[in-house]
Amino acid sequence: MASAAQRRIKSISYAKYGYMFIAPFFLVYCFFQIWPLIYTFILSFQGNQSLNGQFVGLDNYTTILFGHGVAQGAAATSEKFMNALGNTFILWFGNFIPQILLSLLLAVWFTDAKVKLPGKGFFKVVMYMPNIITAASVAALFVNLFGDSKYYFINATLMNMGLEEPIKFVTDPIVSKIMVMFIQTWLWFGNTMIMLMSGIMGINPSLFEAANIDGANSRQVFFKVTLPLLQPIMVYTLVTSMIGGLQMFDIPFLYHQGANYSLDLETVAVFIYANFNKGTVEQANYGYAGAASIIIFIITAILGSITFYMNRDKDEIAQKKQRKRAMKQYKEKMKRGGLTL
Repeated sequence: MASAAQRRIKSISYAKYGYMFIAPFFLVYCFFQIWPLIYTFILSFQGNQSLNGQFVGLDNYTTILFGHGVAQGAAATSEKFMNALGNTFILWFGNFIPQILLSLLLAVWFTDAKVKLPGKGFFKVVMYMPNIITAASVAALFVNLFGDSKYYFINATLMNMGLEEPIKFVTDPIVSKIMVMFIQTWLWFGNTMIMLMSGIMGINPSLFEAANIDGANSRQVFFKVTLPLLQPIMVYTLVTSMIGGLQMFDIPFLYHQGANYSLDLETVAVFIYANFNKGTVEQANYGYAGAASIIIFIITAILGSITFYMNRDKDEIAQKKQRKRAMKQYKEKMKRGGLTL
């Protein structure tokens, strides 16, 4: 039991200094993130041709989702948004699946002690380097390499090898999508590989040693040890890729020849930009842009929640339920015995 002298000692809390140090971050975050999000939500319920427009309720949402709005060209706007939403999911899936498979293969290979590959550090740096190049530079590079005519490098090389007609790498709807998927995979697989490598190196080496002693082959070690223990970093990779994929803008917007972006590559982010940036306030569709932003925010939140729910720790949840049942049974037993807790 504490003495009277000890009770008189005034406790000193340093928590306020911690709050002072983190306050600038939260102030900047609220100004540049929270307020724009709130204002976007407000814009989604307002008319199009003004940043302080008339309240129109859910009209913007019904227009871009179902084409039932009162505005002129509602059906065309809805069709364009649905096309952009479909392109967004196609381009995301098309680059994420090969990206995660390639990154996982390389991460396992580079962290395997049995693989004696000289110059591992060099290969890691080279594979990560595309991630530090700006998307605009990458888009310009690929457009100038894979242009549609015979005067661009790739088509010129293929035609010298016997190809009769140049391939429409930029303007063909299917080929251009494949090219954007390839570019996105090339840009990001190095970053994903580094994250997966950090997750693998965080696994206790004794588990791999025990598996080898028990006679497990490489395939069994991967599926029974590495992959289950890599689940947290895999979930993080999936969620961050989902957020980035659903907000994909740079490459689809810049991968074109001529003045206008390709409608075959239009994503939701490009749709938002096109409606918000139409030259003048009288031409801009701020309401449609705000509604599209909120819709993609809701889709991202739902998919992220589903991902976390499917990858939750089932053993921990079962133990928590068991503890609750035990506590409930204990309380009922105490009540029947006439005792109180």
